[in-house]
Amino acid sequence: MIARPPERIPLAGRYAVLVPLDPAAHIDDLWPRIGGEENAALWTWMPDGPYLSKGDLETGLRTKAGTADPLFFTILNAATGQALGLASLMRIDPKHGVIEVGGIMFSPELQKSRIATEAMYLFASYIFESLKNRRYEWKCNARNEPSRRAAQRLGFQFEGIFRQHMMIKGENRDTAWFSMLDSEWPARKEAFRKWLRPDNFDANGNQLTPLA
Repeated sequence: MIARPPERIPLAGRYAVLVPLDPAAHIDDLWPRIGGEENAALWTWMPDGPYLSKGDLETGLRTKAGTADPLFFTILNAATGQALGLASLMRIDPKHGVIEVGGIMFSPELQKSRIATEAMYLFASYIFESLKNRRYEWKCNARNEPSRRAAQRLGFQFEGIFRQHMMIKGENRDTAWFSMLDSEWPARKEAFRKWLRPDNFDANGNQLTPLA
C-alpha cells in the first residue's frame, strides 16, 4: 500500500501543537529563542545558520516554509501558543512508505521538556497511523551525541554509521542512522502515552518514570 504524503495541517496534543511554519506569525517568538549570537551554538549541527540578525532568521524561515520536502512545522506550547522550535518531515517517499524527521531546532526552553517529547510523539503517530508509512527515520551527525541519545530515548533503533555521507558547512559528515518500523509503533506508542500522562510528573514537573 502506498503511503500518503504529509499535509500542512496542525497536529495537537495536551502539551504541544505542531503547525505549519508561518514566518510572519512565528518570527517574534522564535527570534529570542533560536536567533542571535547567544543562540549560535544551537546551529552547530545544522546545515544552515546561525542567524545573527532577526532579518536573516526571517529569511531563513521563509526559505524553509517554501518547501514541501522538507515540510517544516513550528512547535507551539499548547498552553500559551508561543512558538518554541521547529521540526520537519523530509525525504518523503510514499511509494516505499518511508519518511524522516529532521531539521529539528529545539530552543533551550523546549529541550528536555514534555512539549518536545509530545511533539515527537505527534509526528510518529501521524506518519504511522494517518499516513500509513512502514519506516520512520532519524539521522544525525555521528558526533552529535545529544541527538543520538534522543533518537534512542524516543524508540528509534540504531542501524549504523554512513561514513563521509554528506558535506555540511565545508566538513565531512559521518551520519548515524536510526529507524522505527510500523510493527514497532504499537509498543512505542504505549510507552509514549504512559510517559505523557500528567500523573507521571511531580509538582515541580519532574518525571517519575523515564521514557524507555
